[in-house]
Amino acid sequence: MLTSICGADCAQCPSQSGCGGCGETQGHPFGRACILAACCRDREQDHCGQCGGICSLKAPLISEFNDLRIPGMPRVIDLNALPGAYINLAYPLPNGQTVKLLEDGKIYLGSQLEQAQGNRCYGLAADEKILLVCSYGEGGSDPEIIVYKKREQ
Repeated sequence: MLTSICGADCAQCPSQSGCGGCGETQGHPFGRACILAACCRDREQDHCGQCGGICSLKAPLISEFNDLRIPGMPRVIDLNALPGAYINLAYPLPNGQTVKLLEDGKIYLGSQLEQAQGNRCYGLAADEKILLVCSYGEGGSDPEIIVYKKREQ
């Protein structure tokens, strides 16, 4: 059984077949550093649950997402660790090409929020450098970039 550093339930991860285990890889489950594992290590904690309440890494990201005030987007209350390969959609560009904005081997903090109207969802992803909000249909179909911005550090 794979082990996590942040307290995530590895058995629930949709990408566990490609994961080396956070505990087993010292916080690099898909080859790149996980920002939650790094945060826990920096605080010398066994898992992120010891932060109490909302993690000090998640809180500013949640505020940044909510401060975007995207019409129709529900308020963000929590973020989850998500493998880039699982959430890295190919977005169509006006010139007909497509582009992926995330890195498959990286762990992002994100969430999926249902839109109030219609059958689409908002997808959120963030790391120490970027914020991404997109919209997509069932199974990630017909993705559209809503916001992609560099974070102020």
